[in-house]
Amino acid sequence: MPSFPKPSFTFNYQTSTEVQRLRDYRDTEPGRQIPAKASNRLLVGTWNIANLGQQKRRDKDYRILGEIIGWFDIVAIQETKDDLTGLRAIRGHLPNSWEMLVSDKGGNDERMAFLYDANKVAQLEKVGEIAVPPKDHKHIKLPGITRKFKGFDRNPYLCAFVAGSFEFLLVNVHLFFGSAAKADVDRRALEAYAVARWSDLRTKDKDAYVTDIIPLGDFNLPKVVPGDPIYAALRRRGLERPLHSTRIASSISTDSDYDQIMFFPGATSSDFTGNIGVFDFDGAIFQGLWNNPNRTEGDFKAYVRYYISDHRPLWAEFRI
Repeated sequence: MPSFPKPSFTFNYQTSTEVQRLRDYRDTEPGRQIPAKASNRLLVGTWNIANLGQQKRRDKDYRILGEIIGWFDIVAIQETKDDLTGLRAIRGHLPNSWEMLVSDKGGNDERMAFLYDANKVAQLEKVGEIAVPPKDHKHIKLPGITRKFKGFDRNPYLCAFVAGSFEFLLVNVHLFFGSAAKADVDRRALEAYAVARWSDLRTKDKDAYVTDIIPLGDFNLPKVVPGDPIYAALRRRGLERPLHSTRIASSISTDSDYDQIMFFPGATSSDFTGNIGVFDFDGAIFQGLWNNPNRTEGDFKAYVRYYISDHRPLWAEFRI
């Protein structure tokens, strides 16, 4: 997507103050708690960080991004631009044990990325992308949609990992958005079904490298409700979306449930602890801007969108 406009006004904040507010909010605000890290638990996160490497963030902004990412053990990142300056800046604010993986660029000049703590998580041999061969395009079809599937705008990026005894494959997704026009929604639904179909087939394949498959990321899913075409396409092959402990949308600007962590019933769901939620960091930071009588809610959101993100991080916890 194009960069958000850089705010025309100045707001100076103290990084240490904002970090402490975030920690306090995480630890004490009802419904916002994120479990502490534990040797027998894995915290998986996903976060679309708006135009990472394109919007001109500052070192203190990367410090805040690194703070939140560091609460988890492994995080899938969307909207990493071809310029890796932003991702490397976040990595610089994480402990030395953290590693990064990136895909090549796809649509909108975007890469997918993983950041993970190698003291807790080890990368396995399988790294790649979902690329549906042309001969299988005919299988990507949905009722009521006449257009043909012609591949992904951004191929979902996947990697196998192990933590403790839990071997799993993360599929990092940022589906095509375009607009709310039916043609674009249909294209997005076909991409969603392609992810679900691929995941279902590999989970059941005797030659699958790993059968615990977890698609996660930005599905550009308007709402998790019956009848939503993107949600229906994902559910069509059996993917489940656990009930969140929070009732918070992952989008700051709207009430949309764009970001999701999904998996199949069976082995993966038995590893899932039941803890999952969205962290609304914007409820804690930049209070000096929020409470400024000379500024509007629009100013606050513009500042958050540019220097942090227009998406909130989503997390889930698994037994290892």
